[in-house]
Amino acid sequence: QVQLVESGGGLVQPGGSLRLSCAASGSIFSLNPMAWYRQAPGKQRELVAVLSSGGSTNYADSVKGRFTISRDNAKNTGYLQMNSLKPEDTAVYYCNAPPGNTGYYWGQGTQVTVSS
Repeated sequence: QVQLVESGGGLVQPGGSLRLSCAASGSIFSLNPMAWYRQAPGKQRELVAVLSSGGSTNYADSVKGRFTISRDNAKNTGYLQMNSLKPEDTAVYYCNAPPGNTGYYWGQGTQVTVSS
């Protein structure tokens, strides 16, 4: 009965910023790790960022230094702050459990388009 709802995507110019949100129901973020994924057309889903329940983070090399994963346990909401966006960041972004953890059904994701 876990539901994940991503939001915050949109159209942004290269170099711009977006903050994605992941609202979770049926789960408590403080007790579970979380991750962000993305999938571009014609490509496999890619792991972007991981936040452990203990607070450690890991990022894909392609986004390291530009993206920041975080959470607000009181709101049971995760975030992905994306700065210095590039056209190659264009994808549908999803939140879910990290690899090696019990996954949930995928939400609809939120579209991020980086274009002039």
